[in-house]
Amino acid sequence: MNFVKELEWRGMINNIMPGTDEQLNREMTSAYVGIDPTADSLHIGHLVGIMMLKHFQRAGHRPIALIGGATGMIGDPSMKSQERVLIDEPTLRHNQECIRRQLAKFLDFDSDAPNHAILVNNYDWMKNYSFLQFIRDIGKHITVNYMMAKDSVKKRLAANADHGMSFTEFSYQLLQGYDFLHLYRAEGCKLQMGGSDQWGNITTGTELIRRMDGGEAYAITCPLITKADGTKFGKTEGGNVWLDPKRTSPYKFYQFWVNVSDADAAKYIKIFTDLTQDEIAALEQQQAADPGQRPLQKRLAKEITTMVHSAQDYETAVEASQILFSNKANDILHKIDEATLLSVFEGVPQFEVSRDRLSAGIPAIQLLTDEAAVFSSKGEMRKMTQGGGVSINKEKLTDPNATIDASHLLNGKYILAQRGKKNYYLLIAK
Repeated sequence: MNFVKELEWRGMINNIMPGTDEQLNREMTSAYVGIDPTADSLHIGHLVGIMMLKHFQRAGHRPIALIGGATGMIGDPSMKSQERVLIDEPTLRHNQECIRRQLAKFLDFDSDAPNHAILVNNYDWMKNYSFLQFIRDIGKHITVNYMMAKDSVKKRLAANADHGMSFTEFSYQLLQGYDFLHLYRAEGCKLQMGGSDQWGNITTGTELIRRMDGGEAYAITCPLITKADGTKFGKTEGGNVWLDPKRTSPYKFYQFWVNVSDADAAKYIKIFTDLTQDEIAALEQQQAADPGQRPLQKRLAKEITTMVHSAQDYETAVEASQILFSNKANDILHKIDEATLLSVFEGVPQFEVSRDRLSAGIPAIQLLTDEAAVFSSKGEMRKMTQGGGVSINKEKLTDPNATIDASHLLNGKYILAQRGKKNYYLLIAK
């Protein structure tokens, strides 16, 4: 597999330094991508760089994931208008270990293959490097004029003319450049990859390598991913879409991908999956023939949910997404876990009901009026039940006086009440 050609057809190259393809064809090459460790989970904004490393390893090369323990404390000036909050070393190490576990789903760290992935943290080589030593060893090789000419610096200064830019942030590209030099010397790393906004920082590294060691190093950047409507990729109303199931449930993760637009699905399936060009072309033909079936979105959601979580989590998410429409909804409700149930019905009104009253058994009409105000009156509840408009756990209620007891509890805790077609209520036994 030719790595550069693979990225090209996937739409994952924004800029590439001359000679990169020749270097990769010449020998097994090491390349790195930097990852910010300020959280204990990656989010889907990290996935483009991770997929670049995954394809890189598939092409027979050696990926290096660099945890930016030192640079992450400063913050890249091209990305933020405010400086980062410093994190302490125990938090840094905890985040690093969490991130490594997530990366292991994409990269082979543990085999004895010559191109097995490695994880490094730039804090390890920066923490004992004194300021005087650093500016003496490294600072003298890069001029202020060179640093000021970078787009990341110019944009930051223009956007924050009133506040300026701290020396800390200004030094970011020098630190990132030194990372490349260090990995070039310690690991024989000759390529750095990242988003298009990283081009200036990456080329500072290649320049350091050239000036200090007379070496050749290379750069590839990918386009910054946006949605077809121009809005930011990876954000929802609730914030980031995380890879950690405790932060973003597999159900919500699946829903994000299955609900992307047709134009975005056609782009994302190339970037975020391993599917071949022929497989994707076949899916695009199916999409063109019957867009309503959404084959691109469904396959994209399947591939990436399985890769990040598991096949079981994918199956559960698909089942959960059918709860509102499936004739087997009651069976599904009794199978899915609590986190998925709460994800599906996030935002619906909730009522606390007495577990003791439920254990003893309680008429539905009393439960849905006195215990939980699903209905404002018993008359309203009777009338809607007679019209077939009331359900408990997605099963139609035929008798308003039917007994509801602990056997109806989902996950030993919840009852789903439905009034009419679209009004859901979650009863929580306490």
